[in-house]
This record gives sequence, C-alpha cells and structure tokens, in this order.
Amino acid sequence: MGRFSNKVILVTGAASGIGEAAARRFGREGARLVLADKNADGLHAVAETIEAADTLMHVVDLSLADQCRGLIEAAIARFGRLDVLVNNAGKDHLGAVDAGDIADFSTVIETDLYGVFYMTRFALPHLRQSGGCIVNVSSVSGLGGDWNHSFYCAAKGAVTNFTRAVALDEAKNGVRVNAVNPSLVYTPFTAGMQDQPELVAKFEERIPMGRGAKPDDISGVIAFLASEDAHFVTGVNLPVDGGLSASNGQPPLS
Repeated sequence: MGRFSNKVILVTGAASGIGEAAARRFGREGARLVLADKNADGLHAVAETIEAADTLMHVVDLSLADQCRGLIEAAIARFGRLDVLVNNAGKDHLGAVDAGDIADFSTVIETDLYGVFYMTRFALPHLRQSGGCIVNVSSVSGLGGDWNHSFYCAAKGAVTNFTRAVALDEAKNGVRVNAVNPSLVYTPFTAGMQDQPELVAKFEERIPMGRGAKPDDISGVIAFLASEDAHFVTGVNLPVDGGLSASNGQPPLS
C-alpha cells in the first residue's frame, strides 16, 4: 500500500517536466490520477506509460475559467472525489519589461496566476469534503526578483502570496495549502534558457549545490507536502533550490 492509495490526485501541466515527474511519483505510490495539460500529444504519451491505479486524461487551457470548471467536473464524474490538487502548469517569458508584445504579459498572468485561482476556486468544495490539500508550484522567482523575468516574477509572486492567503482561510475547513518554490529546473519549460549556456552558467554559479534541479528533485517534495507526513504544514512556500535562497542569490567568493 502506498501513501496515496485510493487518493484522487489532479496534476496540471502533467505532459512534461515537474508535472510529469509528480504524476509518476503519485502513481507509483498508489494514487488514482487526473492528468491535465494543454498539450494533448504529450499528455497521451505520459498517460500511456504511467504506473497508476487509474488515470483520467483531460486536455485543458487553464487560462479559461470554463475549462477549469469542466476539468474539476470531469474528475468528480469519474472518481467521485478529489484529495489533492497540484497546480503546476505555467508559462514563462524571457526578456525585459518592454520586450515582446503587451499580450505576452497577459498570457503569462492568465496561465500562471488565473489558472491557479480558477482551479483552486472550483476544487475547494471537493477538497473540503475530503479533507484534502493543494500544492502550488510557484518559484524562487515568486520570492524575489530575477533578471529578464519580470512577467514571470509578477505571476509567481502573486501565487506565493495567494498560497499563504488561501491557507489562512481554509485551515478551519481542514484544507492545507502549500507551495514549492524551485529555482532553475532542467525541463522543456526552461528550454529557452538552456539554449543560452552563458545564462544557465550564471544561474548555476549562484546555486550552492552547483546545478539546477531535475524534475524528480521537485516531485518528491510535492509528494511530501501532499502526504499525511505534512499534516501540520500549511501556508508554506518551500524553496527547493539547491541552497539558492540561503545564499541570497550571491555567487561564491571563490
């Protein structure tokens, strides 16, 4: 019996990266899964190879409220309950505040922030019934600023404080709300950065452990926060960053 046997866990952004790693981790530990992503081909590829008690795939655009509501309704129609919501899906923008189109800012905010809000709002009635929990995937960019990431920092800063606020409101209802805050993670999401070796080297230089994270480095912490081992943990934004936040982002002296 795994930690999540008979639990229904919904993971957004499950077609790749952190979301895929989290889905695989929960599946190995006995969960029934709802896997959501905008990328239908990637989602099917993951679902076909994942180890889980039962899996529902759902293609969704998380920037749209009606589609988020439909995702929750599909999960409840299939499984009758929801125990864990992992808000992982996100979109990045690399560039100065006056780079790109103004619409790029809206796209980042609508996916990274509105999507978390919509999913939380529609999931909460069911999580209150199950005594479930939410794990948001925020970022160290939601705890402090990053070069050339102002759009993303705005969205993730909001997710970080939204996590705290909802945790305060929902504690009385038995729902825990936490977030993980990764630094650089080697995933398709950061492919744009990885195509710039000098930029990646600057990030890695500032991480005391000397590298970015692999998706599994993050998924284990997500699983911890979703588990009964964290039953007295709520309102936490947990850096999973190889020590970056401990160093205040400063490069080593030698």
